[in-house]
This record gives sequence, structure tokens and C-alpha cells, in this order.
Amino acid sequence: MPANSDTILIFVNEEPRRVAPGCSIRQLRDRFKPAADILIDNGHPVTEDVAVGESDRVVLIKRGEVPSSDELEALMVARHGPGIHEKVKRARVGIAGCGGLGSAVAIALARLGVGVLRLVDYDIVEPSNLNRQQFFIDQIGRMKTDALAENLARINPYVKTESIQMRLNRANIAPTFADCDAVAECFDDPIAKRDMTVAMRHDLPHVPLVTVSGIAGIGPSDKIGIRKIFDNIWMVGDGETEAAPGQGLLAPRVAVAAGHQANVILRILLGEEF
Repeated sequence: MPANSDTILIFVNEEPRRVAPGCSIRQLRDRFKPAADILIDNGHPVTEDVAVGESDRVVLIKRGEVPSSDELEALMVARHGPGIHEKVKRARVGIAGCGGLGSAVAIALARLGVGVLRLVDYDIVEPSNLNRQQFFIDQIGRMKTDALAENLARINPYVKTESIQMRLNRANIAPTFADCDAVAECFDDPIAKRDMTVAMRHDLPHVPLVTVSGIAGIGPSDKIGIRKIFDNIWMVGDGETEAAPGQGLLAPRVAVAAGHQANVILRILLGEEF
């Protein structure tokens, strides 16, 4: 349908379409994908017939159908809501450390469709990692960067990963992350955390860093907070419960902190105010 004043522009499964004003989502289904039984309007599934408006984004899915590679990416981000995927797809995010925090942050960002994830770690997967880190038994002995890249590719093949097998220090942090839009600090070692914070504050003040302090043990999840400590640095955690004998790192609190890190990074990429 050609562009004119009697039509509106909408997107159906991310493809631009011109339709008559007042067209409903069920009419779109009947026209473009009659077998669809999941109808998503601007990121929200609907069961009632609703009218669509200018620039609305509609996703039509047939339950259980494996889509073509051309359509898959659009369907994977159908629940994001308008405008999010376009912004995060252009972003490059650094993951400094691919253990409990880093592997979980990377998975969350991959599910968001962040364009490039730069994975930096020097270590291998070993059995004691599996209580909290997003790896599998058959990956024991493999480099964490490679194992994580493999897992991310299974989750979202449209996300590019860059694996760097290296121990980060004060000297190499800036050149490693200078072109990133944000970085997640995901170390266990307090010295490495300190070096990361100092380097990002002084050498890369234009690159946002989301760091972590105090997530060990079994304390209340709601004690894991978020605060901005410098112009480009946010800290996640309770600031107190560091890992120590009798106070281990466990999957639930690590996952809460990683979720906070990923959400702060998402807000940064979207230009949200803090």
C-alpha cells in the first residue's frame, strides 16, 4: 500500500507496513500471518482486538513454530518494547571477568541483544565454579571466555562476542575497554576490583563502569543496592558482605547482583537518568 494520508506506517515482525488508520491487530494477523496465536502489541501480549497506531510495533507468532533466520531476531526481542533493541544492538559492552557475575551479566545482555560483548578472563572452568557460574559440567577445563561465548551463541546468535584471554591489570585495562559503551566489573579479587575502578576513573572517564562490592553469603536480597560513587562509576552490593571463610559466594545473591549490573548497563545504553 503506497504512502499517503489515508495510511499509517507500522511494523509487523520488524517489517515496515502501511495500513489503513484504525486497523486492528487481528486484522493484521489475518492479513500477514493467519496462523499466529500470539499477538504482541508494542512489547505486550494482547488477547483482545486492539487498534494500532502510527509507528506501532506488532509481532505475530505461531506457537511452537521455529521461525526462519531472517525473522528470528525480531521475534526474540518482541517483548522488549519499542526502541530498545535498536539502541542496544549498536552497543559494545565489556565483561571484565567471566565468573559468577560476569557469566550472568553476559547472558542477560545477550538476551537483550546487545550488539557486541567483549569477554575478558584468564581462567578455566573448574568444578567449584558450578555452584554459581553459568557453565556446564562438560565445559570443565575449558577457558571461561570460550565456554561463555559458546553458551551465548546458543542463546542469541545475533550477538557478536570478542573473547580475550588475559589477566587484567592497571596497565592494560584502558586499551582493552576504550571503545566500549559500558563495562561490567565482575572480579572476586579485591585488588583487581581496585585496579579496575582506578583505571576507569582516571584513564577512561567517558566509559561507564558498573562494579560490585558485598554480595557474599545468604543475607537479604533487598540489601543489595545500587549507588553512583563517581561520575562514571556505579556500585552494586551491600558494601559489607565480602567472601570469607564461612561466608561463601552463592548463586542467589550473585544472580541478584548480576541482574542489577545488567539493568544499570541497560539504562546507561538507553540514556536513562540516574
